[in-house]
Amino acid sequence: MPIPMRVARWNRAGFNRVMRHVAPWAPGLGVVVHRGRASGREYRTPVNVFRAGDEGFIIALTYGPGTDWVKNVLAADGCEIRTRGRSFRARGPRVYHDEARRGIRSLERHALGLLAVSDFLSLTIER
Repeated sequence: MPIPMRVARWNRAGFNRVMRHVAPWAPGLGVVVHRGRASGREYRTPVNVFRAGDEGFIIALTYGPGTDWVKNVLAADGCEIRTRGRSFRARGPRVYHDEARRGIRSLERHALGLLAVSDFLSLTIER
């Protein structure tokens, strides 16, 4: 079971405003830049992001796959990812469930296991 949505609402109102400035530089974090499906407005959502080799990224869906930002990325078939001081255009989003948390380093795999996070979004870097 992912983190409860009431925590997500609190994060969106406060914590995420700070993290949007820290996450693009911090290891294991990043910001997904996406557009609202109906509004067309640009949003910046802090996430736990991990490189998947040279070809893409894996994002931990700490609030599950039903969040608005995930729906926006799926509808647009991609997004921009800002991480470690760099910006990447990513395409081909795919949501998947993996209780073994493969593709993620041991420390983060353990932390996500404690939070019972088993849903992920994979994206391929646009070349």
